[in-house]
Amino acid sequence: MTDFMDNRYFELFNAQKKHQYNVGNTSYNQRIKKLNALHRAIQYTYKQAIREALFADFKKPPIETNLTEIYLVVREIKHAKANLRHWMKRQKVPTPLALLGTSSYYKYEPKGVCLIMSPWNYPLNLTFSPLVSAIAAGNTIIIKPSELTPNISKVMATIVKDLFEEHEVALIEGGVEVSQELLKLPFNHIFFTGSPAVGKIVMAAASKHLTSVTLELGGKSPTIIDETASIKEAIDSLVWGKYLNNGQTCIAPDYVLIHSSKKAEFIKAYKEKVLYYYSKDASTSDSYSRVVNNKHFNRLTNYIEDAKTHGANIELGGNFDVGDNFIEPTVISNLKEEAKLLNEEIFGPILPLKTFDEIDEVITYLNNKEKPLALYIYSQSNETIEKIISNTRAGTTCINTNALQVSNHNLPFGGSNGSGIGKTHGFFGFQDFSNQRAVLRRHTKGPLNLLLPPYTKFKQKLADLTIKWF
Repeated sequence: MTDFMDNRYFELFNAQKKHQYNVGNTSYNQRIKKLNALHRAIQYTYKQAIREALFADFKKPPIETNLTEIYLVVREIKHAKANLRHWMKRQKVPTPLALLGTSSYYKYEPKGVCLIMSPWNYPLNLTFSPLVSAIAAGNTIIIKPSELTPNISKVMATIVKDLFEEHEVALIEGGVEVSQELLKLPFNHIFFTGSPAVGKIVMAAASKHLTSVTLELGGKSPTIIDETASIKEAIDSLVWGKYLNNGQTCIAPDYVLIHSSKKAEFIKAYKEKVLYYYSKDASTSDSYSRVVNNKHFNRLTNYIEDAKTHGANIELGGNFDVGDNFIEPTVISNLKEEAKLLNEEIFGPILPLKTFDEIDEVITYLNNKEKPLALYIYSQSNETIEKIISNTRAGTTCINTNALQVSNHNLPFGGSNGSGIGKTHGFFGFQDFSNQRAVLRRHTKGPLNLLLPPYTKFKQKLADLTIKWF
């Protein structure tokens, strides 16, 4: 730790470490007061500043900001406030006969000093939603938002400074070098949202201090459309889910696996819906945001060029404007398996399309891939739906819709293996920022006192009876 003695990040960390028990022992009412202050700041005081900042960062439409940033954080706060008293209560557990004379319970205690590392795609939501869970659980918190959305980072820094003492909650702006320095510190818990590649770096850093982690990652989330699906109903949600936030969503439909009999109908309906949602020229639409920066724009246009070199068909879109980081809503079919679009997370407004004839083909294909964060099924066949769910693995699943699972705070949200570790939202977020501390108390002598040394043949018989009957 001597490497950090002159480091301002260490000084901040140390201040929070010293203050962690004061925060950890705060009452229900004190935690509610903090949540109320955050609620007012986001919904009222800074609402317009939040909208303007996100539009400045990547032309995010104000309505999308309302629905996918402000609303989801406010909903997280309301849910926590409605349930926090119950979450904080001791949870009594039954006493087995062998432990007669004792009682047991577990309590949720704060993990301590926590680091929240948030991404650029939903910067407000993915910063303040885990912050709600961390506050509810009674932790001290350091926040490191993404440097790729500097305008909203400045607003969030102002909110945090306005509402909290630095030794309770602090936000540090900066680039990758700041993240690298913070990851050297022995936090009690790290909550990271971002790519699997960076998630591995975070986990490796955490392992040096045996720090627990929540990793909200991503991956290639498939959409399955079988021969029984209503294309008309599927298209409404699918087009919205794909181009929401310009496709820069960890649970966006990454690619579509569609029954070959439905392909032509799908493409026709998809084109019509894109025209209806975003007009003939999406660059003029007030409902269509932009790729976050030139680096990601180049990555995405390279995917399109790579698909073309592999003989793919551009069914829709494919055009772009480098000066505006604009890429048309794009659909590409007839991709060869080695195409980048089928092997790397897209995180943009490009939708690959693959056909199948039997659902077993789909199941085999998916099980040869990393477990996705989300899997979407469009089907009217309950048998097919259950077969897919039972024979595949995914962090979350929606049936005949997409992306809405993140809006129900009664559901755990998170991935599995390559798509994430740990769960968030509602109670599950509170639980992830807490340690379940087991407590057993003896009140009177019990049966086990009869088995204490010195051991005898009689006690051996009692031990055998204990194994058999207790």
